Amino acid sequence: MAKRRKLSNPLALTVMVLLAERSMHPYEIAQTLRRRGKEHSVKINFGSLYTVVQNLEKHGYVEVAGVQRQGNRPERTLYGITETGRTEMLDWLSDLLAVPAAEYPVFETALALLPVLPPQEVAELMETRAAALAIRSAALRGVLGQLGEKLPRVFVVETEYQLHMIDAQLEWIKNFREELTDGTISGIEEWKSFHETGEVPQDWQDLDEQDIVLDPERKG
Repeated sequence: MAKRRKLSNPLALTVMVLLAERSMHPYEIAQTLRRRGKEHSVKINFGSLYTVVQNLEKHGYVEVAGVQRQGNRPERTLYGITETGRTEMLDWLSDLLAVPAAEYPVFETALALLPVLPPQEVAELMETRAAALAIRSAALRGVLGQLGEKLPRVFVVETEYQLHMIDAQLEWIKNFREELTDGTISGIEEWKSFHETGEVPQDWQDLDEQDIVLDPERKG
């Protein structure tokens, strides 16, 4: 189980990783993240970046490392990672890699609630989603094709993973749509009845009375 941390925002970890390379001021951190395309892998609010740096400093993970002066521009405070920050950074990243976390993606939320929509409409929405994902998949393949010629693979593994997950989702959607359109998914008759009559099928009501364990981490 991952330990409870003083900071949980992945952007804070990202900042520490950059500062482990060299001391930077917040504006340079933002520019580096943009240049490396990290906004596609980390939820980045560039407007709150200064607050993230301040929180890291508050907890002793980063410290002022100097002041940068360039011509007539205002002075900029440089920040560097502390030994405490380096330890936290390595431990935090190790946890993220090794310990699966419940992340609650919004697509899974939608799937958990989809019976409120008619089966045919769900099938059409899945087709729309698949078309958008196919475009994204093609774009990522193009990016990987270009970057693969310029960068060592270690710098594009997150893009590889994104592409793999999109392709896996496309395959799942394809099979799910087939079950919907063929009418072979179990429970579809009750699902259709719910939308035809507006009444919750008795079989569905009975499910709440059964001791069925849906939580894979709970032993029943």
